[in-house]
Amino acid sequence: MEAINEISEPTGKHTRTAWIPAFGSGLLSVLIVFMLSIFSPHSAAAQDKNNVVRIAKLVIDSAQLQNYMAALKEHAETAVRVEPGVLTLYAVAEKNNPTHITVFEIYADAAAYQAHLQTAHFKKYKSTTKDMVKSLELVETTPIVLAAKPRL
Repeated sequence: MEAINEISEPTGKHTRTAWIPAFGSGLLSVLIVFMLSIFSPHSAAAQDKNNVVRIAKLVIDSAQLQNYMAALKEHAETAVRVEPGVLTLYAVAEKNNPTHITVFEIYADAAAYQAHLQTAHFKKYKSTTKDMVKSLELVETTPIVLAAKPRL
């Protein structure tokens, strides 16, 4: 078992620790590479060193899974559509454990990420889903390469 810290938004401070089964780091790595190689609208040439790339690992209450997925879909589609600084939001569930959801996020820069946290649609998502999320781990990353074929 691995300790997973929940980090509150927007302060980024640890708020509690929950014990959940560890996410397979190999699976997560494969998932991220796959998502970037297939779906990202950005080419390696378009990668900006100021991009903020984050991974959110969530465990959702199984009784609330369908409601959570609907709220997440609404939030992600709205954020990408209306916020120029939200470049990518991908969400996937583990095939054999659908309550384990990973969200891959790319923002233009730190200011875009901070602006995202203040939007009405993000606040609605957080308030709507607060009782659905059993645990949350936010992972800060350093992009190495973000490469994909451009969308046609």
